[in-house]
Amino acid sequence: MEFSVSREQLLEKTQTAASVVERKQTMAILANILVEVDATGAVLTGTDLDTEISTRMELVEVGSGGAITIPGRKLLDIAKALPEGAVIQIKQDGSHLHIVSGRSRFKLATLPAQDYPRLEARGDLTSVQLAKEPLQDAISKTQFAMAQQDVRYYLNGMLFSIGGGDFRTVATDGHRLSLYQTLLEGGSSEPVSLIVPRKAVLELVRLLNGVKDTVELAFSSSHFRVSAASFVFTSVLIDGRFPDYERVVPQGGDNVVRADRKRLREVLQRASILSSEQYRGVRLRLSHGQLDVMANNAEQEEAQESLEVEFVGQDGFEIGFNVGYLLDVLTTVDTELVEIRFGDSNRSALMLGVGDESGRYVVMPMRL
Repeated sequence: MEFSVSREQLLEKTQTAASVVERKQTMAILANILVEVDATGAVLTGTDLDTEISTRMELVEVGSGGAITIPGRKLLDIAKALPEGAVIQIKQDGSHLHIVSGRSRFKLATLPAQDYPRLEARGDLTSVQLAKEPLQDAISKTQFAMAQQDVRYYLNGMLFSIGGGDFRTVATDGHRLSLYQTLLEGGSSEPVSLIVPRKAVLELVRLLNGVKDTVELAFSSSHFRVSAASFVFTSVLIDGRFPDYERVVPQGGDNVVRADRKRLREVLQRASILSSEQYRGVRLRLSHGQLDVMANNAEQEEAQESLEVEFVGQDGFEIGFNVGYLLDVLTTVDTELVEIRFGDSNRSALMLGVGDESGRYVVMPMRL
C-alpha cells in the first residue's frame, strides 16, 4: 500500500475515524483505525465494538492499494504536528508504515486488516430518508435529558420513534423528559422504536455538523446506521423497553404562565447562585402579572427576583424545581416566549416554546 495525501485531509478524516477509539481497550487492535486504499481513494474506519465510523478520504496520488490498521491516536497526533499545506507520503513496509513529509520521518507499527472487528447488523435492514436539519434539531433538542450511567440501562440513551409519517426523539433520566417531533419525508411507515446509546447520540450530533444534504437512517433489531456522503456511522442498539413517554406528558393544567424566555433564563441563573449546591432548588411563586423566583441554601443565604409574566391560574401558586432542569430547557428552546403549564405543586410541569410545539419538555417538581 502506497499513497500520498494532504495534511488537511488526513487530519480531518483521522479525527473523524478516531473519535470513537477508546484510550483504554481490551484488545490492542481497537486502538487502531482501519485504512483501506484503492484507485478511487481511501476509507478510514474506527470502532470500539459498540460504535463504528467509516469516512472517505481524498488522496493526492495512489501508488498501490491495500488495507492495514494503524494506531489512531498516534496518526492523529502526527497529522496535527505537521505544517499546514504539507503533502504526506505513506507507504507500507511489511508490518510497519512509513510516513514522510518534508524532512519529517515516522515509522508506525501496524496490525493486519483481516483481524479488525467490524459491526455487522443482524436481521433485515429498514431504511428511511431524512433531511439533515430536522434530524439534527430532533437530537440536539432532546439530548440533555438523557441519563448518565443509570442502573436502568434503557435510560442511558435516546428513543428514536419512527412511523405514521412522524419522527420522534425522546430522552429521560427519570426526573425530566424531552420530546421532539417532526414530519418524516416519504410519508408513513411501519411504527418502530429504537434506543440509541448515549455515546452514539453525542457522536452523531458531532458528525451531522458536517452534513449538507439528506441522510439515510437504516436499522435492524440489533443495529442502527446513519449514512451520509462523507461518512457511515453504525451503532449497536440498547435492548430494553423504554418508558411509555406519552403517559408522562401532562395534559391540560389549570395554571399557565408565559414569559420572555431570555429574561426568565437570566433571572433563574442569578437566583441559582444562592441555591443549594447539592439540590439546586428554586421556588416559583405565581400571581397575576408576576413571577417571583426564590432560592436559599444551608448557610441561610437567600436570593429573590421578580419578573413580569402573563399568568392564568391560582393566585399565589407555588412550586419548586431543580433550577438546572429549567435552565436546560430554556437554553434549548429558541422561541421568544416560553409557556409553562402546571397542574398542582406535586405534579410535573410541561414547558414548550410559544409558536413551536415540536418540542415538549416535562420537569418533575421538588419539595423545598
